[in-house]
Amino acid sequence: MNPIRGWCVALALVGLLCLRAETQDAVESTDRTWVDGIDLTVEGRGWPDDSTAWSRLPDHARDMVRDPVWNLSRHSSGIAIRFVTDSPDIRVEWVLTSDTLDMPHMPSTGVSGLDLYLRTETGWRWVNALRAGSRSNATDIVRNLSPVSREYMLFLPLYNGIESIRIGVLRGHDLEPAPPRPDDRRLPIVYYGTSIAQGACASRTGSCHVAILGRELDRPMINLGFSGNGRMELELAELLAEIEAEIYVIDCLPNLDGRRTAQRAGPFVRKLRELRPDTPILLVEDRTYGDAWINEARAKRTSDSRAALRAVFEELQAEGVEGITYLEGDQLLGDETEATVDGSHPNDLGFRRQAEAMEPVIRDIISR
Repeated sequence: MNPIRGWCVALALVGLLCLRAETQDAVESTDRTWVDGIDLTVEGRGWPDDSTAWSRLPDHARDMVRDPVWNLSRHSSGIAIRFVTDSPDIRVEWVLTSDTLDMPHMPSTGVSGLDLYLRTETGWRWVNALRAGSRSNATDIVRNLSPVSREYMLFLPLYNGIESIRIGVLRGHDLEPAPPRPDDRRLPIVYYGTSIAQGACASRTGSCHVAILGRELDRPMINLGFSGNGRMELELAELLAEIEAEIYVIDCLPNLDGRRTAQRAGPFVRKLRELRPDTPILLVEDRTYGDAWINEARAKRTSDSRAALRAVFEELQAEGVEGITYLEGDQLLGDETEATVDGSHPNDLGFRRQAEAMEPVIRDIISR
């Protein structure tokens, strides 16, 4: 065959294959029922009637908080979509607000991806995770399942924002919002903290300990972790108090040294208790740095902030402030040094250990 003719035939075949693929995509898109994520059961939003769809602080907070806190609140950390479908295939399309898809120490599956869980008789179980390849993404998250009705929970990005998200199922199959939580598990646990609470450096969006606690306790969680900016500011106490919560978890010491802890913890807790006199508060000490065994400066920073928080706690008890529980931090990441990415931020092992340390304490508070 003439070489030029051969190239022409090859190009024609490529064009035919591309056309067939495009036609197949068109068939698939018309063969699906699509639902906007906001029309399903959305958890993790403390102000659903006064905030942008996938943001974590209300619109009226714009003039209350510093710019870094406001900008971080545009990240969708902790927000999850619950839905029920019997479709064998489920497709997700999501558009991000930023094209920064990953970080040097955290993959795109955690920064900008999605994470799917399924409710079973024994609790929530992981199904699949999606990574973001660009700001605009579209892919199947499950395929070829038996056509049985199931309840799913889809966790949104930890360090990126959502511009839009929709879920598609095969035409002829149902896609409905998940049922509301039972009355005894309706109120959320509100978790206020730092980059660790926001999810650095989880490999998946559902691997953060805040998300793990929500699945293990089977309760809605509101994640108000702000990277580098969990500083116990009074404006945040006022905002937390606007949410009717089961418990407030305050975990800010990774962003505060001993002096700032001594200055801020007391006023913050008193303000929150003034506005919410009956809601339990859990004060969490700082975790131990992974290299604290050899890094004296890091070890001292942790011991100073812990001592300051303990002193504030004892002062509040002496004042008769009730409903405050104290959790020590020395076992949050375990005994050895394998639970962080960089000595500071947990890896998935570290997040699992934090959840295991906190869960019995929170269960006990709820039971009381």
